[in-house]
Amino acid sequence: MIRSGNSGRRLAAIDEGPVDGPLVILLHGFPEFSYAWRNQVGPLADDGWRVLVPDQLGYNLSDKPVGLENYDIDALADDVLRLAESAGYRTFSLVGHDWGGIVAWWLALRDPDRIERLAILNAPHPATMTRYAMTHPTQMLRSWYILFFQIPGLPEALLRAGGYRMARRLLTGTSRGDAFSRHDLDHYQEAWSRPGALTAMINWYRALRKRRKLRSERVRVPTMILWGERDTALEFPLALAALRRCDQGRLFRFPNATHWLQHEEPEDVNHLLRAFLSSSPL
Repeated sequence: MIRSGNSGRRLAAIDEGPVDGPLVILLHGFPEFSYAWRNQVGPLADDGWRVLVPDQLGYNLSDKPVGLENYDIDALADDVLRLAESAGYRTFSLVGHDWGGIVAWWLALRDPDRIERLAILNAPHPATMTRYAMTHPTQMLRSWYILFFQIPGLPEALLRAGGYRMARRLLTGTSRGDAFSRHDLDHYQEAWSRPGALTAMINWYRALRKRRKLRSERVRVPTMILWGERDTALEFPLALAALRRCDQGRLFRFPNATHWLQHEEPEDVNHLLRAFLSSSPL
């Protein structure tokens, strides 16, 4: 475990693989933490990658500052750059799921010279989500929780109630039955229970009120999109919309997987990640 920080922001991160190997950073989403990539770290490290997996800001062992400005997308992207720099790297490959995917997209758009390869799991391109939802009522309905999370205090109280019953249900109720064991859920609950964690995690959504303009909507770096088609939060056309904005993009569909793709199909996900990151034929 390493801690990386600058300007008063510290991230805890798993650090595996050879210290002189090429760097790949794996970014988790809501409501997970670095444990989300437990099935991917070992195989990538075995391939010779230096693998850094942070608890993103507000999650688990990382800092949980107050103030929505701390969860601005540019600040979250800067955290990833500082993490890489703390390990001695200027360029690196990036893998992101859910909110981690949004941060990964943003970095590839804002700082394409820093990103060698980009892999996205069930996360929409930042330029597509609002446009798509405004013209597709079914997606607007699926995104109800974003508005719910804007209410002060209430989401935290409901997620915490009954021994984090609702928080656990966010995972088990939207995934296949084999995705999360009781042991896994206990790990997540321990992370959610840390002081300030729930508010910090939800502040990622509350900070959406302050919208940022993209420098470019085109992704220039080589990109692979993996998408579980049974995602209850994000409709599959968002994957197609993202692909259209990639100069060098490929999309792989998983018809029987949900939003929690890397948990449900770890072997196939690992095969695709290992081949893509090493530039091997897919």
